[in-house]
Amino acid sequence: MINGLIFDMDGLMVDTEKLLTRFWREAAAFYGWEMKQEHVLGIRSLAGKYAGPKLQKEISPDFDYAKVRLKRIELMNAYIEKNGIEKKPGLDELIAYGKDKGLRLAVATATDNVRTKLYLESIGVYHHFDKVVCGNMVKSSKPDPDIYLTASAELGLPPAECIALEDSPNGIRSAHSAGCVPVFVPDLSQPDEDTSALMYACCETLAHVIPVIEHLNRYNS
Repeated sequence: MINGLIFDMDGLMVDTEKLLTRFWREAAAFYGWEMKQEHVLGIRSLAGKYAGPKLQKEISPDFDYAKVRLKRIELMNAYIEKNGIEKKPGLDELIAYGKDKGLRLAVATATDNVRTKLYLESIGVYHHFDKVVCGNMVKSSKPDPDIYLTASAELGLPPAECIALEDSPNGIRSAHSAGCVPVFVPDLSQPDEDTSALMYACCETLAHVIPVIEHLNRYNS
């Protein structure tokens, strides 16, 4: 039975992945490095200890991940303060369904707790979640399983009773390793072959997750 829903944030609940792509590239260019879209997509939901070496290998041995990341945050925060952020389609419907059915709801995001609260409050959904687990609250963030193990434990549920909602391969790997039921909701890219092998389903929007929950709970009832 599915008794819990665990949500990633960026690209899943808030439409920030397009902003991350833009401002990672602008921040890198500010310091003289060319960062392509595929470089940004490759580090979605990836812990810094993995993202830094990956970008040094792909862009330049002297690529300063920490410095570029701080500049990216500065640029992106300024943009969001002026323009706000958009809510992803189907989020309200899925949250309402989950609460109506008595499901426990959690967030598991690589983003830090300060920005997570800011973003989710800005789209009016923060108060709906029973637990919020952020990348700076666990020993090792995605693609390691810690964040999903922590989120399911915080909900008081076994991982197998939790659907993990993700838009990135690194997030799907994390959820799968934790023993959750990984469901992919595409944002900037469709799942590749490796990701498809790890996920339970792929849904066009968050609202399309509702039939997946109903199917699993009918099958296991």
